[in-house]
Order: sequence, then C-alpha cells, then structure tokens
Amino acid sequence: MSMFDMANMKKLKSLGAKAPDTWKGYLAFDEAARADGAIPKKYKELMAVAVALTTQCPYCIEIHKEEALKAGATEAELAETTFVAAALRAGASITHGTHLISK
Repeated sequence: MSMFDMANMKKLKSLGAKAPDTWKGYLAFDEAARADGAIPKKYKELMAVAVALTTQCPYCIEIHKEEALKAGATEAELAETTFVAAALRAGASITHGTHLISK
C-alpha cells in the first residue's frame, strides 16, 4: 500500500459521509478561501502550491498545481513559486539555527 495514491481521493465522499456536518463546513470554508476576492484565484492557488511544497503533501501539490494552471498560472510562475517556497523553508532553518548559538 502506497501512502500517496491519487485514487485515494475517490474516498473523500465516503470520509465526508462519516462526519457530514464537519465535511460540509470544511468544503464551504475551502471554497470561500480559494475563491476570487481581494487576491485573485490564480495567486491563491500559487500560494497553495507554495504551502503544499513546504508541507510536502503530494495530494495538495497535484491538486493545486492543476487548479493554478486552470486559473491561468504558467509553468514559469510555478517554477518561481517553487523557489519562493524553498527560500522560505531554508530561511526558517537559518533563523531557527540562531537558537543553537550563544552569541
């Protein structure tokens, strides 16, 4: 059994049916958070890609990559998003490294 198998996404309805009120609330929140607003959907999806790369969720990477492309993102924008996520992740390691030294 692989932990990452996009076929698992087919089980979401079954999962949601076991906690329907919570599932409906989650779906409404997720839809509202990613909809066009003060920040256009394309940029929200690029943010989602950056977060997914940082959290290393393969499902989220795949889903938000596709949503970003549908919203008009280019591969160049996805590439830059990748490096922004990498820089922030590396920066966190460096700033946390300050806890290791006395002065």
